[in-house]
Amino acid sequence: MTIFQFPKDFRWGAATASYQIEGAYQEGGRGLSIWDTFAHTPGKVFDGHNGNIATDSYHRYEEDIALMKELGIDTYRFSIAWPRIIPDGDGEINREGIDFYHRFVDKLLEAGIEPFCTLYHWDLPQALQDVGGWENRRTIDAFVKYAEVMFREFTGKIKFWLTFNEPWCIAFLSNLEGKHAPGNTDLQIALNVGHNLLVAHGHAVKLFREISPADGQIGIAPNVAWAVPYSKSAEDRAACNRNIEVYADWFLDPVYKGSYPASLYNWFEQAGATPPVQEGDMEIIQQPIDLIGINYYHPTVNRYNPEAGYLHSEPIDMGLFKTDIGWPIDSVGLYDVIHYLQKYGNIDIYITENGACINDGPENGIVNDSMRISYLQQHIAQVHRVINDGIHLKGYMAWSLMDNFEWAEGYRMRFGLIHVDFRTQVRTPKESFYWYQNVIRNNWMETR
Repeated sequence: MTIFQFPKDFRWGAATASYQIEGAYQEGGRGLSIWDTFAHTPGKVFDGHNGNIATDSYHRYEEDIALMKELGIDTYRFSIAWPRIIPDGDGEINREGIDFYHRFVDKLLEAGIEPFCTLYHWDLPQALQDVGGWENRRTIDAFVKYAEVMFREFTGKIKFWLTFNEPWCIAFLSNLEGKHAPGNTDLQIALNVGHNLLVAHGHAVKLFREISPADGQIGIAPNVAWAVPYSKSAEDRAACNRNIEVYADWFLDPVYKGSYPASLYNWFEQAGATPPVQEGDMEIIQQPIDLIGINYYHPTVNRYNPEAGYLHSEPIDMGLFKTDIGWPIDSVGLYDVIHYLQKYGNIDIYITENGACINDGPENGIVNDSMRISYLQQHIAQVHRVINDGIHLKGYMAWSLMDNFEWAEGYRMRFGLIHVDFRTQVRTPKESFYWYQNVIRNNWMETR
């Protein structure tokens, strides 16, 4: 048996996102988002599922916060739905939407739970997409206006902010691979989108420094990947490096170094695409941030294959146990990728998403998701290992608090600590909920 004792100030939390849980898509003055459009387009989401109702958390947030309090978390990461605040993206402010989030944040604070707010978790107002979306630099200005509204409204209530969740998904998954909204399939569009959201990030950080108190903190949350070469060949190593860099370096090098990583820049340039850098862009992107949020789920073993997508990097099935979404389980990748990120300096890191898709349902009122418990235990052990190395890893937020709308997978993939019956909206804490509750209560974890 091994005991992993965590620092007294370590933050334990859970995470969700607005479109995945709120529902009420035509209530409270909310405008439409690109995910409303995408999910209502036949063939884009599994079985025609959409976020119209999701887990109905817009109406049930008090019940959900009571469950958070029972779980014992001291930090809750959530996102704001931009279309609730400014329905058309950059026009009139919707007071009803702002008031909803004030009520929500006040309840969190009453429960002793620190709000950890993501400004953008993919639900761009459709009105902005209609005029080019993130390809149009007008969206940069619109985002900064939206961010300013949020900073001014919630100064003193929300201390922790993230500008963007998973910029790789916003740029590449959504605009090159076409799997998420708005569904484009063009490398140049992906690079345009990625660059413009970084410029928006920089302007928002600069504005945050002008508005927020000194103890406020802001950062960005990339979804990082760790790839191990299948062989010792130079081609396999290079393929893995591209795989790692497109998730992390492509978005963090501009923030920390003021430039894109040269090897990947050259790779994209050879494919006929470059980011649309304008004068002053890289300087504004390079605003100092306080923290990085890390979203991590699984590693891969990759080899070079010129037919394998835009990176020529092919993942190989090594026969590892997989979660129900098909992702291999190997927690060492979390340890390795956090050490890789130390090249940017030993700044504060939070694990802002980590969890397992296990689709076990209730039997006699109990959800025995033992595989999720095993996954969490392995990854939390790596978190302790990282802290023991002297790295400033300050908190862990499980993805996700509850089963929800899992984007293109609809409702068939379940990551939650709480089971949701999407027909009745009944919430049932899973066995992983109680296991995590015990870890939080003790501030230590044991393995056997």
